[in-house]
Amino acid sequence: MLVIPLLFLLVAGVFSDSSLDLTDASFDGELEKVETALVMFYAPWCGHCKRLKPEFEKSAGDLIKNDPPVTLAKVDCTEAGKEVCNRFEVRGYPTLKIFRNGELSSDYNGPREAAGITKFMKAQVGPASKVLKDAEDANKILNKDEVVVFFLGDDSSDLGKTFGKVSAKLRESVAFANSDASVVAETLGQPLGSVVLVRPKHLQSKLEPSQVVYSGSETDKTALEAFISKNYHGLVGHRTADNAKDFTGATIIAYYGVDYVKNVKGTNYWRNRIAKVCKEFPEFSCAVSNKDDFQQELSEFGYDYVSGATPVIAARNAAGLKFKMNEEFTIDSFSSFLTDLEAGELEPYLKSEPLPDNEGKGVKVAVAKNFDELVTKSTKDVLVEFYAPWCGHCKKLTPIYDELGEKMMDEDVEIVKMDATANDVPPQFNVRGFPTLYWLPKGSKQPKSYEGGRELDDFVKYIAENASDELKSFDRKGKAKKSEL
Repeated sequence: MLVIPLLFLLVAGVFSDSSLDLTDASFDGELEKVETALVMFYAPWCGHCKRLKPEFEKSAGDLIKNDPPVTLAKVDCTEAGKEVCNRFEVRGYPTLKIFRNGELSSDYNGPREAAGITKFMKAQVGPASKVLKDAEDANKILNKDEVVVFFLGDDSSDLGKTFGKVSAKLRESVAFANSDASVVAETLGQPLGSVVLVRPKHLQSKLEPSQVVYSGSETDKTALEAFISKNYHGLVGHRTADNAKDFTGATIIAYYGVDYVKNVKGTNYWRNRIAKVCKEFPEFSCAVSNKDDFQQELSEFGYDYVSGATPVIAARNAAGLKFKMNEEFTIDSFSSFLTDLEAGELEPYLKSEPLPDNEGKGVKVAVAKNFDELVTKSTKDVLVEFYAPWCGHCKKLTPIYDELGEKMMDEDVEIVKMDATANDVPPQFNVRGFPTLYWLPKGSKQPKSYEGGRELDDFVKYIAENASDELKSFDRKGKAKKSEL
């Protein structure tokens, strides 16, 4: 069997599609041969994907000629790449992810035009960790306004190799530096043969150590990643638009005039008070955010505008439910709020439109207040659409969806839609774009992402095939049943 080198295929592809098309069968084998790859997971019918494709292809042609080269690849999630897309939990299109030697490195959050993609991905290759030669190099890094993870020792050691793999994987979000010079180790005050996370001066406080030394396995990259993740943001992180994705699960966010450029002292005045309380509630991830940078997020908690210097507090529990502290911030009121939140004694905050009149409607309208009744606790199978009023694709779908609702009125199936911009979407539904549709069988009520076509026949065939009980008017293949005379 003739084996054609991957590089030849990639270079040859420049004359047509410059990116590589991958399938379930070829994905792992091809990417293992590539040091750095950007993969676009797409659906052929997706308008955003169609707009991105020419930019993606243009960048692919530039990046394969880069030194070192970067591979751009595509996976069709509706055909030969379904299993791969499910494995990497692709929920919206297009989704882009960075891979290194076949392993997922990170989500791609960069530009979506050719020049920007090329520039962003060029920055992904080369050394992930900065080599420090002397004390001057070390001090330059220590004086930066960012958390830095250092490896002090021989790169060829077990710990050095593990550090190398982890730094390559986390290079987008974490700054790394390494040195085998004893003078650099002395500058940090740590011995050779250690990994140490160092906080920048403006984030250091008496409530936690400024340096944290790794004490786990020298060969376990998962353990080292976990160490970095656990300690990176510290007791109270500085949450920005760039790193907001790091703060998930049970989180407490204090919003106020956070400014580490013009007002370090004032910013830390409140941050230290927040940290003092958060230290007593380690199950929560705490952070401070600039109120002006997160006005849209604040509106999701019912804050129209935050005035004054005093922080306002918003929270999510482990289940993703939202809570807000209504009392003015003091150490005592904040402590009481967290105590009640921990004990489950607070009512969640719910953003919801008024209850609609759904009587006689083929498509039922869900809002936050009736979603459980209409969808998750319904005794019927449910197809639910999450939409945005301004979304062109949603507007195009509306008459089709309305006709579907009429066809299903006499069936044991509920057709539902919800404005996801005006109502809180339950956390088990991952809505990243519009429209997003989910199917919920009446038995399990486990949401399943609908990835089928958007024409009426596509919906009917899907429902006929997946309905818990066979439909009255359609067979399992979606064919209309003949009426008995």
